[in-house]
Amino acid sequence: MPNPYFQFKQFVVFHDKCAMKVGTDGVLVGAWAQVDGARKVLDIGTGSGLIALMLAQRNPDAFVTAVDIDEAAVEQARENVARTPWSDRMEVERLDIRKAPEEWNGCFDAIVSNPPYFVESVKCPQAQRNTARHTDELDFYALLSKVSVLLSEKGSFSVVLPATASADFVALALGKGLHLLRQTWVHPRQELPAKRVLMAFVKHPCAQTEITHLPIETERHVYTPEFSELARDFYLAL
Repeated sequence: MPNPYFQFKQFVVFHDKCAMKVGTDGVLVGAWAQVDGARKVLDIGTGSGLIALMLAQRNPDAFVTAVDIDEAAVEQARENVARTPWSDRMEVERLDIRKAPEEWNGCFDAIVSNPPYFVESVKCPQAQRNTARHTDELDFYALLSKVSVLLSEKGSFSVVLPATASADFVALALGKGLHLLRQTWVHPRQELPAKRVLMAFVKHPCAQTEITHLPIETERHVYTPEFSELARDFYLAL
């Protein structure tokens, strides 16, 4: 039976009620996203609350709002948040982000998401997991349309996606007035093609996009120095 929780250095994440379990994608974007100086932070599609908790740990001055459309995930995220030292500056709401209240417009200095991204892949029979994994409920266009409204003028939007989705996502973002500031290609190993990409967007045009590469392992279960540096405040083994 899978472990119902994941122990990090400063918090524990239970994920037995969530469709999507704690995984490397969430840890990557939670550790990589720019949140320094942000006062209001939004995590879209929070699931277990992992990313929101990482952002709260990283920025002691931020108030973090986490939203998800799934009732069970929201319940679990609230329970996870309640066990941390940061619960007084965090909130978890059950919300379809496409229906976010008008008072949120331009409100968030940092928005972070590990969104659904499987468009044409075969779906599993579990409806909850389909919602978490597939873009039927929240496609890229709908996500970017809302992010462009909710993001403050000097804010940044960070996202993790399959590497193959990068070009389409960047083009859609540009159509919504969001410009690619940073991009990190994530490789399972140095010699292997990138499987994921981390991207950060801002509202102002960028003279140049910062492009980097991040290999995860040198061999099975042996992390690279680059990944260890990124995740050292969270993983117990680092």
